[in-house]
Amino acid sequence: MVKIVVFISVFISVIEAKNIYEYNCIPCHKNMATSLEQMFMSYLSIYSSEDSVKINLKMYLTRPSKRTSVMSNLFIDTYGIKKPTKLNSIELDKSINLYWEKFKVFDKLK
Repeated sequence: MVKIVVFISVFISVIEAKNIYEYNCIPCHKNMATSLEQMFMSYLSIYSSEDSVKINLKMYLTRPSKRTSVMSNLFIDTYGIKKPTKLNSIELDKSINLYWEKFKVFDKLK
């Protein structure tokens, strides 16, 4: 019985995070020249580790600035700096974790 409850809790958490990510991230990025995956690779190439990527991404999303952006000046001049996220800390963490899981390369390399 405990296993079922844990499974259901994890399943609901994943669905909720997916909905937060799909509803709050994808619509703004779908019409940009740079995909979310390319942005992920920019973060990964600069910050290297999972923790560093997540910390810096969260910092940027909560307090966006040209100085903390990983995007090029041309990209910023074209699209501007985003407005701070309206997601609360828990929703943002769930979204960032899902983003990491979707695009991470470490488990895909052989």
